[in-house]
Amino acid sequence: MPDSPPAQQQTPPGDTGAMDPEPRDEMRGYRGRDLLAGTVALVTGGDSGIGRAVCVAFAKEGADVALAYLDEHADAEHTAGLVRAEGRRCLTLPGDLGDAGHCAEVVRRTVEELGRLDTVVNNIATQEPVDALTDIDDDAWLRTFEVNIHSYFRVTKAALEHLPDGGAIVNTGSINGLRGNKSLIDYSATKGAVQSLTYSLAQSLTPRGIRVNCVAPVRCGRR
Repeated sequence: MPDSPPAQQQTPPGDTGAMDPEPRDEMRGYRGRDLLAGTVALVTGGDSGIGRAVCVAFAKEGADVALAYLDEHADAEHTAGLVRAEGRRCLTLPGDLGDAGHCAEVVRRTVEELGRLDTVVNNIATQEPVDALTDIDDDAWLRTFEVNIHSYFRVTKAALEHLPDGGAIVNTGSINGLRGNKSLIDYSATKGAVQSLTYSLAQSLTPRGIRVNCVAPVRCGRR
């Protein structure tokens, strides 16, 4: 096994180009089979890391993609270029998904500009390591919840009137939501909530045939 790279920490939201080595998030070896041809996906946190990989994989499967992100414009444009290189449309949607109004806005613009919405990937997240619970003030705690779980609820709620029966919702969780993390207390709490939200939505949306799943990566990038 090769040695893991040294731990890296940037001022949030960070920049992919400053990472050494850069993450392998361009899906270069992936070969699509048009499994999503004719569909549209909205990916939050789609500018880099897991979100970028999802955007590119979906494009290779034939989907047009809307990617929502905070303000990492260079990363977002790089991802958009990868999507467009596959012959697919890509809509970039900058803004703060910790804001309820913006959550509704990204859904509205996706449908308005790409014509439909078939898949929602809730992937956006923020984290800030701390040494102890007492290092997390109320503002930081609430901010983590606004981005990491409230946006999932708000984006999904706004999307439901547009998703067709048989559509799909994918939520990005984390292994930390299953076992906790002493230095990512608020982040881990939100990821546990993401997993519970996923179970509940899957049951609630069964009559419409909308599949709701959660992916819980063991190791994440800067997101």
